[in-house]
Amino acid sequence: MFETAELGRTVSKKEFDKLEPDLRTELLITQRAIAKAGIPVVVIVSGVEGAGKGDLVNRLTSWMDARGMSVHVYWSSTDEERERPHWWRFWRTMPPRGTLGVLFGSWYTDPIVERAFDRIEPEAFETAMHEIKAFERMLSQDGTLFVKFWLHLSKDAQHKRWKSDAAMGRNWEVSPLTEEYGARYDAFEEASEAALRLTDTGAAPWYVVEAADARYRDLTVGRTLLNAMRARLTGAPADEGQAVAALDPPGKRRTVLDSVDLERSLDKKTYERHLAHWQTELNRLTWLAYRARRSTVVVFEGWDAAGKGGAIRRVIEPVDPRLMRVIPIASPTDEERAQHYLWRFWRHLPRAGFLTVYDRSWYGRVLVERVEGFAKPPEWLRSYHEINTFEQQLVRHGMTVSKFWLHISPDEQLKRFEERKKTPWKVHKITDEDWRNRKKWKDYELAVNDMVQHTSTTLAPWNLVPANDKRLARIEVLRCLCNAVGDTLDEEVAQPEP
Repeated sequence: MFETAELGRTVSKKEFDKLEPDLRTELLITQRAIAKAGIPVVVIVSGVEGAGKGDLVNRLTSWMDARGMSVHVYWSSTDEERERPHWWRFWRTMPPRGTLGVLFGSWYTDPIVERAFDRIEPEAFETAMHEIKAFERMLSQDGTLFVKFWLHLSKDAQHKRWKSDAAMGRNWEVSPLTEEYGARYDAFEEASEAALRLTDTGAAPWYVVEAADARYRDLTVGRTLLNAMRARLTGAPADEGQAVAALDPPGKRRTVLDSVDLERSLDKKTYERHLAHWQTELNRLTWLAYRARRSTVVVFEGWDAAGKGGAIRRVIEPVDPRLMRVIPIASPTDEERAQHYLWRFWRHLPRAGFLTVYDRSWYGRVLVERVEGFAKPPEWLRSYHEINTFEQQLVRHGMTVSKFWLHISPDEQLKRFEERKKTPWKVHKITDEDWRNRKKWKDYELAVNDMVQHTSTTLAPWNLVPANDKRLARIEVLRCLCNAVGDTLDEEVAQPEP
């Protein structure tokens, strides 16, 4: 099943010295071509304890241009990492397009260790492997090249390596942790074989390399990495098929937005009473969430001039500024374009107990990028599943995810556009892009419909807010948010008198 190097090989120092310069040169040339092509490369170095993973990583960094590569080591999770979903620590270290990221240890380490020590059941281990497979597939479909190495040592070879290190005064390489893992060699071998079997794919294959001879190990890994990069430069990314949402046939059809009652409104007195009530509730709930270490993510989407800014202000007014932050989402920067589109949202996730408001969000992938043609149909179609998986990971970590679409009629939008043109402190809000978007109202309406149908889940449902009346919209947002946070905390939310 696996791409397996021939076992038992040795390479003399004379042969190594002869082969190394050409290999090093070719790696550097190919690395520059990878940078020019904008291909992100993830190199995973895993394997048996004592197989020389650190020495191999040092060799790779000496062979290649360090300015175009980074090395990431994943020791025990930090407090900062434990306060966010599991995948956060890996997302933030993904290499930008055109660079190499060498992962010394990776998302495989914890599940394999936990299984080898019988701290998780086989079912949980398989679930973790399926999540890893889905993660790698998502990034590979976005263009990432995965080259995964498993360095193999037999049990006898492992112990000989440790004795040799001790004899040469390298006892510092044999840590108590290494000895503890070595004592469970068979259990680690079983867990590792299962991991490789479950995650060896055409898009992200495993290469098993015999590591008893260090020179053979390093040459084999170098050649394999070189061939993998060359193959990517001359061909398309591997794709084993993709589960995507179906495109509805063209033509007029009702959308979920047709069911939103835009005639509803609130008078000023009722609005002020409800505003005081729900803002008081939100203040209380955000402090409870802070003490319970439960985070909240609030997503605002909606038509231009639908009142997102006003709704956001009413949400953040009662929240202690030390507990929250607002992330305004505009066109991606060069740094953000160099990553998978979800990267810039993962990096802003709140720590335990805090609240983050996204003023526009990851849904731009299936809205503006879809309608304006910035993303190809296969890209935005598979994004529905990617977004659902992302939000599922947040909720499973204990976060509240509350999503709002502020809906107005075309006539109301036109009225607000005209008002902005006449109001000095609002004129900056109206741009040529707003008028262009308005001409594509029907296209955006269908995109919103598909977005809600495919991503309004039990864990993270959409709230469609009637926003022709700004007062009503603000109260609906506060009410829905309070109820969502209260449900997460299992806290009863007081309802105001009618």
